[in-house]
Amino acid sequence: MEPDWIWGLAGGLLIGMGGVVLLWGNGRIMGASGILGGLIDGSGRSEWRERLAFLAGTFLMPLPLYPLFAEVDTHISQSAVVLVVAGLLVGIGTRVANGCTSGHGVCGISRLSLRGIMATVFYLLAGGLTVLLFRHIWEVI
Repeated sequence: MEPDWIWGLAGGLLIGMGGVVLLWGNGRIMGASGILGGLIDGSGRSEWRERLAFLAGTFLMPLPLYPLFAEVDTHISQSAVVLVVAGLLVGIGTRVANGCTSGHGVCGISRLSLRGIMATVFYLLAGGLTVLLFRHIWEVI
């Protein structure tokens, strides 16, 4: 198995385990964009500690692992402009879709949610179209 597939599998397992822990721990569905969005727009004020702990773990956990896996090539663009624009577009897309791949894809599909399944289908189609346009046609990334 290629190393890229192993890294994807490991990341998927960690996201899935995070979803299980949140669901079993307090009965909530894990959606990273909803957790962050609730902090930003104030709708999650009552659970701000839980939301902040989730986000802190998401951002801080890679730091102690970095020395062990510093040589992993993620194939991410070296252009800061491309990364910022991509991040903003992902953020806008998660608000428009009322969720992200962790909420719809991981947690939604595992609960056989039609909304989650449809959202994930459109995420995949949009991602494929984006790679086709930006990498293979326009050669921006």
